[in-house]
Parts: sequence; C-alpha cells; structure tokens
Amino acid sequence: MTGGGNLVLVGVLRVTGMGLDQGVAMGLYKYVTADTAKRILKGSIRFTQPRAFNDPFELLPQFIVPENTVDHVGRFKFCVISPRRKGLDRSHTPGDDQFRSDIQARNIAANLNSTLGILCLSRNIDSLLMWGHYAGEYSGALIEFDEGHEFFTGLNPVKYQKRRPVFNLSDFYDQPVPISDLCVKSNSWSYEKEVRLVRSAEDLSDTGKLMNGYPVLTMDIPLECIKSVYIGERMSVENQKELWRLVKDTNISLSLAAVANWDYSFRYELIKYSGPLTSSPIISPRTAHIFKDDPSQFGEMARWIIENHKMSEFVNKTC
Repeated sequence: MTGGGNLVLVGVLRVTGMGLDQGVAMGLYKYVTADTAKRILKGSIRFTQPRAFNDPFELLPQFIVPENTVDHVGRFKFCVISPRRKGLDRSHTPGDDQFRSDIQARNIAANLNSTLGILCLSRNIDSLLMWGHYAGEYSGALIEFDEGHEFFTGLNPVKYQKRRPVFNLSDFYDQPVPISDLCVKSNSWSYEKEVRLVRSAEDLSDTGKLMNGYPVLTMDIPLECIKSVYIGERMSVENQKELWRLVKDTNISLSLAAVANWDYSFRYELIKYSGPLTSSPIISPRTAHIFKDDPSQFGEMARWIIENHKMSEFVNKTC
C-alpha cells in the first residue's frame, strides 16, 4: 500500500479585491480575539494548518484498505474549492475492523499541513460557547463577512455526524479529491455551524512567525467583504477605541454586544451604521467611553452622558 502518496493541490485560486454581484448574500461569522480583529481590519487574515486546530480528529477519517490491495503508484490529488462528494461514507456499513484504520489519513494529513491552510467561519451569530472559546472570553469580537464576495469562492460547510467517516481508499486514487470530503466532524461540534475556505499554501504569505509550532500563513482580505464588527462585552476600552478608528472611515457597521438584563443573551448597541459615516456615531451610556477623550463634539457629548445619564453607572458595571 502507498504510504500516503505525494499530494498535489488543484483548484488553486488567486482572488482579487473585486466584489461579485450574486444577488442576496448570506452572512458569515468569525469569533476572534481583539488582536485578530485588528489584523483582519488592517487587511490580513490567517489560514490555519489542520493539525493546528483544537480537534485532533481534523481531516482524519478511517480508510478501508482490503487485504488484496497492492501498492499504488498514483499520486493523491486534492482540490481546494470543489464541494463534497456524496455517497462515499461507509461508516454505517458493517465491515472487518482489521481493514479499517486512520493510518492512511494520518499520512495524508501530515502532507496537507505543509500544502494548505484553512479559514474557519461560522453560521452561528449568537454562540455563547464560541464567544468564550475563540473571542478571548468575551474580550474579543465577532466579525460578519459577505458570502457574496468572490474572496469566499469555494466555501464549503463542515458535515457533522455521530460516526467517524469511513472511506474506501480507492475513491481517492487518480482523481482530484475535494478537501471538503475530509471535513467531517463529530456531532459534538455541531453548535459551531462551521463553514470552511481552503487555500493552497502557494497562495498564502508566510509571516515568518510560529504559533503552536506551525508557520502563521495569511492572505490579504479586502475590507469590502467585511459587513459588520461586534465588540465583545469584556473588550478593553483601548481596544474598543482602536476598532472604532479602524472602521469609522469604512462601510463596516460597528456594534457592542452587551450582556442583556434578561435571559442568556446580548443587547446589540449600534455605534455606526453600515456605509459611510455621514454624521456622528451613535453614543450611548455603554459606548460613551470610546469617545470621551475625543477633542471634537463627540467627546463633549460622551463626557456629558458619562457624568449625567441615569443609566451610565449601571450599564458599565463589570459582567
């Protein structure tokens, strides 16, 4: 049997900053730390290697390798943009466990670590778990993207299921196999409602930095595909001010996700509408601290609200 073969990526894309008119586009979300939010708003986003994810089962299906399988000299070819193929999973079919293992998958994954990066996004706009796990325990931000922008060409959803997927190794020989075939996760992760964008490492920039032992690979992201930014409840005022500076001259809307006074939910305090800023930002008792040092009339208004509004003390109590 082949020991994983030589991997080739096809379907490589080099995207530009032009948007596409695709009718009504859906929103995509990413929960990030404050520092990551700043980097994205400055035009750079990270694509992560599979083994750098927090789930050790990433891209690790089982493969059926029958006893009579002979050495295969062909190379594995993977496509970064094709949708998942249907009807290949044999996890529901009884079989001899001695012919099923993830050895081949581990060999493939090891090669993929050096050949591609994955951008993980979500359809879930109000996940308390993701705010805690990925957004610096509510000190980060939630960024909404425009799926209709060509930057997201090749976007594919993660499949969630009870059983670990089982594929026949022969289904991966001598044909461009979608990376999305391997993007199957346990139902335990289904709350993330994850969708993924995969790119070849050739299209990514190596920053020269390491994170968890892996090179940090990035791609330029156009601001036109960012729709909204939601500031986390626990984000520091200094970081809130920085995010305001980064979005105020863009078409990106800005809100603060403050803990509501009822239920396990947030109240979203709008600071800036989408589109150009044509007048003043929306200043409330909860957001006034962002503007209190501004030398303009915004600062004067913010200071008055902090000192005089009857709700100012209450809404700024630490949660």
